[in-house]
Amino acid sequence: MIEAAGGVVWRSTSIHVEVLLVHRPRRDDWSLPKGKRKRRETAMDCAIREVLEETGMRADVGFELPGTRYNDRKGRPKQVRYWSMHDAEGVFRPNCEVDQIQWVRLDDAGELLTYKRDLHVVGALDRLFVSAA
Repeated sequence: MIEAAGGVVWRSTSIHVEVLLVHRPRRDDWSLPKGKRKRRETAMDCAIREVLEETGMRADVGFELPGTRYNDRKGRPKQVRYWSMHDAEGVFRPNCEVDQIQWVRLDDAGELLTYKRDLHVVGALDRLFVSAA
């Protein structure tokens, strides 16, 4: 099992909540920032590192969100754990792994996300905001 972790980075504007999505040129897809865990690295530490590496953002870690399980492009089983992350600060610099980032309204994320499994994770964050209102 390949273990990975990532974050749903969000911010609140005066009107709505936005989430940060990444574009990976190698796969030409829009996804959540995530990556493989390193040896002896906790899942949360991996999520923090991957968000920083892929977006340039440092964010406060909140609660854990539902994860995903799927087979990667080589057919290997993969499990990804996600955390809610907010109050992001930093500067994005395009790199070979991520060439663009985009802030999108939480309720519009499904229009840009390539994989339905990511929508499940973002939807969990949306349900938490709705229940808190």
